[in-house]
Amino acid sequence: MSASYSLVITTTGNKESARALAAVLLTNRLAACVQILPVESHYIWKDTIEQDEEYALHIKTKTENFPALREAIRKVHDYETPEIIRIDIAGGDQPYLDWISKVATP
Repeated sequence: MSASYSLVITTTGNKESARALAAVLLTNRLAACVQILPVESHYIWKDTIEQDEEYALHIKTKTENFPALREAIRKVHDYETPEIIRIDIAGGDQPYLDWISKVATP
């Protein structure tokens, strides 16, 4: 059975938190790659429209790692309700996917 892959997205309130979270995920081999991007988020929180500068993390991993990855995010995240979204990767360049399989193995 071949591995399946996911892109997991979360956000943090500052670059230091994003880097710390990326380090935890990579050190524990829960992810092969974490990209950190500045974003402007608009959302409703506790019945109020909010706007904040945040950092989005695009996390590439094997789908089987998702439960442990989600728990690692919850454990170190400082948001009350962090965004944790998993998107199936329907296809990709096979050498890249093979690399994810090789390095994202806790």
